[in-house]
Amino acid sequence: MSVDIDTVKRIAQLARIAVSDEEAQGLQGELNTILGWVEQLGELDVDDVEPMTSVVQVEMKKRQDVVSDGQIAADIVANAPETEDHYFVVPKVVE
Repeated sequence: MSVDIDTVKRIAQLARIAVSDEEAQGLQGELNTILGWVEQLGELDVDDVEPMTSVVQVEMKKRQDVVSDGQIAADIVANAPETEDHYFVVPKVVE
């Protein structure tokens, strides 16, 4: 795939970058080089390669998934003007 000057200018316009004609010619060569590398990557056989989430194999620290109230429900509502069964009681706003 090859990028022409009009395509470079259109990309610059979409990116909201002001590009002169001389800069567009330089960017054309750079974009064509990048697209050449992408084409080279497309030639690789990656059928037996597993997807990675990270470059370094790190096991995530996990905690047990248990339901709890955090053991601090009373502390959370301690400063509330009115509570009921560890819930905040607020005045009714909507009728």
